[in-house]
Amino acid sequence: MSEKNTEELNNVLGKTHLSDFEKYCKENKESMITEASSFQTYVKNILSEKKITLQRVFLCADIPERYGYKLMTGEKHTKQRDVILRLCYAAGLSLEETQRALKKYGMPELYAKIPRDALLMILFNERPGSIIDVNAWLKEKGMEPLRTSGVQE
Repeated sequence: MSEKNTEELNNVLGKTHLSDFEKYCKENKESMITEASSFQTYVKNILSEKKITLQRVFLCADIPERYGYKLMTGEKHTKQRDVILRLCYAAGLSLEETQRALKKYGMPELYAKIPRDALLMILFNERPGSIIDVNAWLKEKGMEPLRTSGVQE
């Protein structure tokens, strides 16, 4: 069994009787959102596969280590999508993995109709270098660089 997207699950639900709810959950376990599939677990699993340490990610993302660990344990929550984008970029996540991480964190995915998001999507695909390079590209195009974890509006 593989993970189903929301549309596939909606189609299955349209044909599911109330008495079959437990069966639906069991058959679609891989597709269901649970604590085990949270942002933190998702990113940690990818890092483990890539053999990258959290410490390295925080360093490359230019995020204070202490703050980064609090984000990754769920002790702290940020409303700044740029912080999550920094973490994803520094962790070497693909655009698809980044979109999924944003969704799991409860943030909007990058959207191709928003110029800054479109440029970020290209940057995630092409990987021109570090976060500093990403910010240089954003600034060159007259866009806001990826914010850090400091207090900002």
